Amino acid sequence: MTTALIMEGGAMRGMFTAGVTDVMMREGITYDMAVGVSAGAAFGCNYKSRQPGRALRYNKRFAKDPRYCSIRSLIKTGDLYGADFCYHELPETLDPFDVAAYRANPMAFYVVATDAKTGRPVYHRCDLGDGEDLEWFRASASMPLVSRPVLIDDMALLDGGIADPIPLKWAEAQGTTRNVVILTQPAAYRKDRQSGLGGFDALLKDYPVVARAMRFRHILYNALVRDVVRKEREGKVFVIRPKDVLPIGRVSHDPRKLQTVYDLGVAEMEENLSALKAFLAKDADRLAV
Repeated sequence: MTTALIMEGGAMRGMFTAGVTDVMMREGITYDMAVGVSAGAAFGCNYKSRQPGRALRYNKRFAKDPRYCSIRSLIKTGDLYGADFCYHELPETLDPFDVAAYRANPMAFYVVATDAKTGRPVYHRCDLGDGEDLEWFRASASMPLVSRPVLIDDMALLDGGIADPIPLKWAEAQGTTRNVVILTQPAAYRKDRQSGLGGFDALLKDYPVVARAMRFRHILYNALVRDVVRKEREGKVFVIRPKDVLPIGRVSHDPRKLQTVYDLGVAEMEENLSALKAFLAKDADRLAV
């Protein structure tokens, strides 16, 4: 595999990524491989199923629905984002995920999750778009403290952003040489040490390595950003990122904010479209004529 699309998470900042990938779909840009982390996986899977607009559509439609995301859901089910509603009822009935199109697309799609027992990243290829793959999407986006670990193959899995928030190095290790990275923070952003970590040990007593990883997460993230920036300057990586901090929190119940962030992603990708095509020029057959 030569070309890869890497999508970081950021919860509802992922609407920026959705705007970017929808423009790519419109322009017929494809990759050999895509890898998504957290929201990058949950929304990015629509890139493989070729469903532009779907991530924005259902997020706006259910933004205020307590079954989708609410404290009530967290108290009732243990998940801020309701697992049954978000990963079963919604994709199966309310806004169907196109499983046939997903399977027909030859692009390999990977998600990153974190093994809650070891703290190590787990990279899983999702080829079928079936119920098991949906569970992997959920695992990748299961934020600690507001989500239950997802149990798959004797592993307890949490948000992939804990262990590998920007899996560029992993993609390169698979042999990719033309890598495109979508970030949801501006170029000057560096993560600060998260406040309020004193209670993490108690709240995550069953997964102490996750609690420790959360304390040092900012160091890992900033190191990965520096690597991306260096390779971007060297012309080895093409990066798409917002110009400023996105006007949205990790959770949003405001459809207007979701639309605004999505539109920023569309505008940024349209502005960089010619440069992206030039970057991928060595793989010109992957661009729509």
